[in-house]
Amino acid sequence: MPVLSPTSSSSSSLVFTCFFIILFVTINSSNPVTITTKAKRPPRQLSVNYYAKSCPQVEQLVGSITSQQFKETPVSAPATIRLFFHDCFVEGCDASILIATQPGSKILAEKDAADNRDLRTEGFDTITRAKALVESKCPGIVSCADILAIAARDFIHLAGGPYYVVKKGRWDGKISMASRVPNNLPHANSTVDQLIKLFSSKGLTIQDLVVLSGAHTIGFAHCKNFVDRLYNYKGTKQADPAIDPRLLKALKMSCPQVGGNDDIVAPFDVTTPFVFDHAYYANLQSKLGLLASDEGLFLDPRTKPLVQSFGLDKAKFFLAFSAAMEKMGSIGVKRGRRHGEKRKVCSIHM
Repeated sequence: MPVLSPTSSSSSSLVFTCFFIILFVTINSSNPVTITTKAKRPPRQLSVNYYAKSCPQVEQLVGSITSQQFKETPVSAPATIRLFFHDCFVEGCDASILIATQPGSKILAEKDAADNRDLRTEGFDTITRAKALVESKCPGIVSCADILAIAARDFIHLAGGPYYVVKKGRWDGKISMASRVPNNLPHANSTVDQLIKLFSSKGLTIQDLVVLSGAHTIGFAHCKNFVDRLYNYKGTKQADPAIDPRLLKALKMSCPQVGGNDDIVAPFDVTTPFVFDHAYYANLQSKLGLLASDEGLFLDPRTKPLVQSFGLDKAKFFLAFSAAMEKMGSIGVKRGRRHGEKRKVCSIHM
């Protein structure tokens, strides 16, 4: 993939190179006769050792794929992490994002929703390859949802981020509808109020919002997601004042107001775009946030202190991020055949 990266003589100018490139109850009565009746068992909780007996090597199998993908196509890292986020926020962490629209169907699957059309194929390819390998060793045992959760963690760590244990036991969802996507995903121009409301609806706090937004320390966005900030912010026909002038100039060079290349992207983190670190938060404080929704976190008094705190302490961010990923990974988890399935092919609902 071509990278436009003009050299510079100082760390500050490096910021603006921008590298545009392209988820039996027994009742004992007091009578001598004991009556036993079956009741529903409580749902089995996610567990680190869920596959300890049925597929103990699952993490090693997935890891062999993620490490290879990271070497061959580094963009697989942000692609898979984003895939996990988009999966968990719609229908829960159930791999419904992986289901393909059935030929001839009038109902589009999640992955074909407008908000998901920019999801890179490398993320889907990673899960497809990992699932095939796991199926060859442990057929019908491991869900696509768990594989996605493991792969996302692997890529975070491979890119320089924290390593955290992944609790497993998710089943794959049976429902995947594009119509359920728009109101369940954050958008590039979402306000902090809208973000807080959305995250709260998923059981996530304001801190979780700021922490999980830190995943934008790697990854890229297409021009269409921020072009209004460059030319017509909130209908003013002016650029967003909360963007550094030098970054503004650099972005305008690759993202014209009209007639630009739809394939051009810019990094969320203009300083260390391929490294999972805490530079994202320092960037926001320097008006270097790419999306309006990112920069808004520094401008809002409810989230600003968290941005400042994580910008100063990478270890604190990594610890909080690991906890938030575990929390997000538990959203809407499916368990049992009534609500879920174990797909043999992740793109095909059984």
